[in-house]
Amino acid sequence: MLTLTDILEALTGLRPEGTGRVISNAVIDSREAIPGSLFVALEGEHTDGHDYVQDAFDHRATLALVDRDLSAQFPQLDLCTGWQTETLVDFGEAPFCLRVANSLQALQQIARFRRQRMNLRVIGITGSVGKSTTKELVAQVLSKRYSTLKSYGNLNNEIGIPLTLLQLTEEHERAVLEMGFYVPGEIKLLCDLALPQVGVITNIGPVHAERAGSIETIAMGKAELVQALPPAPEGLAILNYDDQRVREMASQTRADVFFYGLDPAADLWADGVEGLGLEGIRFRLHYNNEVFHLRVPLIGRHSVHTALRAAAVGLNDGLTWQEIVSSLHSSQTQLRLVAVRAENGALILDDTYNASPESTLAALNLLEELEGRKVAVLGDMLELGQYEEQGHKKVGVRVAEVADELVTVGERGRMIAESAARAGLAQHAITEFENSQQVIRYLRERLTSQDVVLVKGSRGIKMDVIVSALERRR
Repeated sequence: MLTLTDILEALTGLRPEGTGRVISNAVIDSREAIPGSLFVALEGEHTDGHDYVQDAFDHRATLALVDRDLSAQFPQLDLCTGWQTETLVDFGEAPFCLRVANSLQALQQIARFRRQRMNLRVIGITGSVGKSTTKELVAQVLSKRYSTLKSYGNLNNEIGIPLTLLQLTEEHERAVLEMGFYVPGEIKLLCDLALPQVGVITNIGPVHAERAGSIETIAMGKAELVQALPPAPEGLAILNYDDQRVREMASQTRADVFFYGLDPAADLWADGVEGLGLEGIRFRLHYNNEVFHLRVPLIGRHSVHTALRAAAVGLNDGLTWQEIVSSLHSSQTQLRLVAVRAENGALILDDTYNASPESTLAALNLLEELEGRKVAVLGDMLELGQYEEQGHKKVGVRVAEVADELVTVGERGRMIAESAARAGLAQHAITEFENSQQVIRYLRERLTSQDVVLVKGSRGIKMDVIVSALERRR
């Protein structure tokens, strides 16, 4: 268990005696504090964690990490004043504040200290699309044999990774961590904290290009994971052979390289991929001279890459094919797209978590597999930067091939509509709206029980309110 002694040693290099107070977990939201929690007070865009220290203590947090002097309000140990072990104040069982120069950096320092003292194998996962689903499936496969910790929700950044690492216990043998990317150097920082021995790259696309700048910059940022891996044989990079930018990362790592994909040149590859609609996918998996016929409950043909990644990690970690195949067959991993029924019986594919050109094309492929009149309700795809027009037009072309009707939301949605019309979708089958409320009114009047409706767009467009308004109430 993490203790106050560990925290003080991590932050000062000094290990005092008699400070064995146990830390149950670390939180940045005071409402999530439980008895024994470490509350980390961070200053955000809209709120400041220092204003919620009392609330954290009311929830029985035992310690608050702060970078502001709160000694007038709470008992405080100030590490900014050259603290020495012999001056340690005995606070008894009372909660108190630990003042540091920077709360976030202190959290990261504690997490790095914790990770360095843990004997386990860490799998880092990054890429433009498919990180979360891959993380879930990899963790499920590894859990067949190993005690496995995984990062939860969207805890994939400079705050989330440290919080996850502080959940490590001596019992954990594997940790599967999703690593997000916005700017160069971010994944390098995360790797410095997590020390991954295995790196999995899903793909490279224009997600967050508005901040990163270009596809090339995104590829360089994702490559920081394979660059940080230890040399072979301890280090292993698992790379998507079908994505040229990912494939080329093999030259940027000292680790062993294992390719997966749909090309027979890959180490682990699949063919005969068949979409079964909401029932999952079927495919053949090839490794050396072995062939396995799999049917897995992952929605959409693109999910074959997710299955390949999980199988590659398990295979290289000593799992048997029986363990791997059993995990894939029983998978319940489907984080993003959910099928629900509207009040009138229409089938709604709720894929409103986020949107990029790649993920939208994958969702349209699924729409194509299903029976019924196909309606694509698509909103703006944000943060594409210089690839904004190209990405929306590419989606529009695919819509014309798949959908019977297109409904767009937002200014950028017009680009999808224009592209779909140029690609052959009849103008009377295209309707454009400015906001979600207009779409709700329109669909309520138009949908029938024979319709299959894909709803997708970036989170900022709030496409989820469309699904919530239409979904059948139980």
